[in-house]
Amino acid sequence: MDKQRLILVVLTVLPLAAACGTDKAGSGSVSAEKPVTGVHWSVDSVTVDGKTHKAPEGANVEMKDGKAAGNYGCNHFNAKVTTAEDGTIRLSHATTTRMACEKPVMTFEQTLADTLVGGALKTAVTDDHLTLTTANGDTVRLTESAESTS
Repeated sequence: MDKQRLILVVLTVLPLAAACGTDKAGSGSVSAEKPVTGVHWSVDSVTVDGKTHKAPEGANVEMKDGKAAGNYGCNHFNAKVTTAEDGTIRLSHATTTRMACEKPVMTFEQTLADTLVGGALKTAVTDDHLTLTTANGDTVRLTESAESTS
């Protein structure tokens, strides 16, 4: 269950950290065209070792004021986000609900957690899409969406 918390925190913190890191002009690896914080992001997928895993319906994250919160399709989560000078972000102090979810959702949550907790994540915003990338090239893809009512 600790990995679920980490996954949820990472999803929440990554966009927040990216938004915080756009104040200074850096190497250009972070796009400042659109803000990362204060935006409701729907999780689309996570790609690990070249294999893409589609996110469950309702998976989302919103980051603001150094915090991330959302739903991973079954479990709700909260986390803290930190941003490095190079624009990368890290998720920490994640907490999550511990609902018994369907196996495919739990499998996705585990995959996402393993992807996001491995270290710094690079952020890239293009139009209404956010991509978080690990040092190994694994990615989490998100799309801006209207705030959910659930």
